[in-house]
Amino acid sequence: MQPEDLLKLVTMPMPFGKHKGMLLADLPGNYLTWFAREGFPRGEVGRLLALMHEMDHNGLRDLLKPLRGEI
Repeated sequence: MQPEDLLKLVTMPMPFGKHKGMLLADLPGNYLTWFAREGFPRGEVGRLLALMHEMDHNGLRDLLKPLRGEI
């Protein structure tokens, strides 16, 4: 993981699928778990989805709040 990956989670929209257009950081946990079970796509999107899954699974979504400007 690179520090800029966290910023990408709160700015990059999902490029395909059921939740196309939703920010990666806002994807539902069950959708991320589905990818973890079925396999993440290759490339940057897959790497970021895997990171978001780990954050969701470990209850770390709140770490992204400062990057969104939330308190």
